[in-house]
Amino acid sequence: MTHDPSDEVPRISDPHESETIAVSIDEALANNWVDIWYQPKIDLKRKCLAGAETLVRLHHPQAGLLWPEDYLNLLDEDDLATLVEHTLRTTLRNWSTFDEAGFGLRLAINVPATMLSRLPVKALIAEHCAGSKNWPGLILEVTEDQIVRDIALTRKIATELKASRVEIAIDDFGAGFSSFSSLRDLPFAELKLHGSFVKNCAVDVTNAAICQTAIDLAHRFGSMAAAKGIPQDRFLEALQQHMNRPGASQPQTDEKAERIA
Repeated sequence: MTHDPSDEVPRISDPHESETIAVSIDEALANNWVDIWYQPKIDLKRKCLAGAETLVRLHHPQAGLLWPEDYLNLLDEDDLATLVEHTLRTTLRNWSTFDEAGFGLRLAINVPATMLSRLPVKALIAEHCAGSKNWPGLILEVTEDQIVRDIALTRKIATELKASRVEIAIDDFGAGFSSFSSLRDLPFAELKLHGSFVKNCAVDVTNAAICQTAIDLAHRFGSMAAAKGIPQDRFLEALQQHMNRPGASQPQTDEKAERIA
């Protein structure tokens, strides 16, 4: 069953217009304000569920439902580490629940680059998932602009995590100005297009060309391509056309945020 809980919970008006709000992560966790949602990832070629991305939402008693951009910028490194580790633990614990229900989904979680070396990823996977023969691995999504600041460190961590079937996805691709040489040096599992390029790709020639180039680029590196935030069917159809051209493989796409239950 799929369900969008945002229809039931009040939130501040618009995440891009609202002011950031100071939040105590310890207080939020102690009072169960932190909510984990799962956004489905759809394989456009096979038209089936291919995985899900973990999303964090926070129920503030005064401000209502908060998106990460409403409060993340005010967190210090320790609070951010606490929130990200909680999210990772919950994601792995929920994966076990999905697996028992017959949904062996490969999950993805957004991780700031500064947290990659602090998270006990291998230990948590060993605790929650290592015993399952169905473990498909985990994707850590890191934004392109953060990756390009220290390619060498990201590459080192990606190599260390490979044995645990953990791979890196480049999120918001196209916004961070990475070079082809940096992509060559970083083993990535997925190239996730920035939403501004997906928007209007059915009618905007420039955006369509960028989407096509990114899809081709991902496939040439032996990786998947993902498009986030497809608001209308015509944009979905346009991406399918890019995917189905000769030599193209299966990209994945994120649809609107929904909880999987």
